[in-house]
Amino acid sequence: MKILLTGATGYIGQRLLYILLKKDFEVYCLVRDTNRVPWFDLPNIPKYIEGNLLEANSLSSLPKDINAAYYLVHSMSDSSSGFSKKEEQCVNNFVQYVNTTSCQQVIYLSGLANAEKLSTHLESRLQTGNLLRNANCAITELRAGIIVGSGSASFEIIRDLVEKLPVMITPSWLRTRCQPIAIRDVLYYLEHVLLHPQCLNQIFDIGSRDVLTYKEMLLTYAEVRQLRRYIYTLPVFSPRLSSYWLYFITAANYHLAVSLVDSMKVEVVCRDLKLTEIFDHEPLSYRKAIELALKRIAQNQVTSSWTDSFTSSGFPAPISQFIQPPKFGCYKDYRTMPVENMKQVKKNIWQIGGENGWYYGNWLWKLRGFFDILAGGVGLRRGRRDPKKLQTGDALDFWRVLVADEANNRLLLYAEMKLPGEAWLEFSIVKNEESRMVKQTATFRPHGLWGRVYWYMVLPFHHFIFSGMLRKIVQKNG
Repeated sequence: MKILLTGATGYIGQRLLYILLKKDFEVYCLVRDTNRVPWFDLPNIPKYIEGNLLEANSLSSLPKDINAAYYLVHSMSDSSSGFSKKEEQCVNNFVQYVNTTSCQQVIYLSGLANAEKLSTHLESRLQTGNLLRNANCAITELRAGIIVGSGSASFEIIRDLVEKLPVMITPSWLRTRCQPIAIRDVLYYLEHVLLHPQCLNQIFDIGSRDVLTYKEMLLTYAEVRQLRRYIYTLPVFSPRLSSYWLYFITAANYHLAVSLVDSMKVEVVCRDLKLTEIFDHEPLSYRKAIELALKRIAQNQVTSSWTDSFTSSGFPAPISQFIQPPKFGCYKDYRTMPVENMKQVKKNIWQIGGENGWYYGNWLWKLRGFFDILAGGVGLRRGRRDPKKLQTGDALDFWRVLVADEANNRLLLYAEMKLPGEAWLEFSIVKNEESRMVKQTATFRPHGLWGRVYWYMVLPFHHFIFSGMLRKIVQKNG
């Protein structure tokens, strides 16, 4: 069976792709950048095709003889104010393509939209579903509310709030009801509705049996973690103030925080749970979903994270334009140091950032992250998906991994902090018959006069931070 998967590099797409490959399907993945794709240790390998749903002409390389397609594209955290128009353009181009194929079914993951008044985001999700029904094939729409799993945006925001704040003075929207669902249940339904005769041309609400307020969700997480937390709601929080509250406390960027606050004021409760009867599948409770997510995190088995999405930071994709730092018009800080234990040094480089820190002057890194948040940037809050492994496209604190080439001992990071320019940080280990050297290069391409002033302002700090970091990388054992 031939399947087209859109959104293959997203939080849900990466996990669904693994499931489809295990079923020995022939999977074609539409991606904007083939330099940034997930890899799986499976005999069946997906076929990645580069294209952009915003550009109809770029879809010409997609296969015509597909049996089904998954539409997992959305722009919730896009910084663009016109994301609804972008989504409309994407779905229209997708439908135009599907109508030239042998596709029998399109499966679309949407949001719960049963309230009379919807948020801008949910309205856009609803409109996308309506436009998909212009396709000349069956449409199956699954509508989910809060998705709970390791690495999901909703779960990580809940985790940030509860772990960081013993006492919370919160907006009144914490009294809004919702019906969460575990990520593994979402994946179960996405897998099993595929060409199922009872699911063609149907819309299904999916959720757990639990209908909870956001306050109850926070307190349940605290109970699972055995933390004592106190939450008080006030009616005086404006949407803007609520968005800033989420932005400064959690890893959500400001645009995502605005979309979340807008959506969280709307009750998202299922009309029914018909799919549980069709498949005789009982969804996990919210408490069990939290327990499993925490277990995954403790075992370092987070398959994908919402921060993997380029829209979590506004990264100017594609990666291919940035994998070679520029040579001209740039300032560089270049350092080398001889290496004795190459294996240990490589391990240290690959474990940089996140909870491991940056080896030297961590308080200065944290201070830079704090100023970045004040400037509207991502700060250091995203951490890293896995404490030991890195792959191309990963978020790493306020960096993005552009190259993670273990075979050739090269790690290249691109700065996603707020800067008057562009910055790269590269580590590589060079070996020959006589010696082994670790090379560390910081490259900064300034934008205008202020960019140049900025470089010389931070130059004294770079002298201590970069030299200390390289020294610690070489010296650290264990």
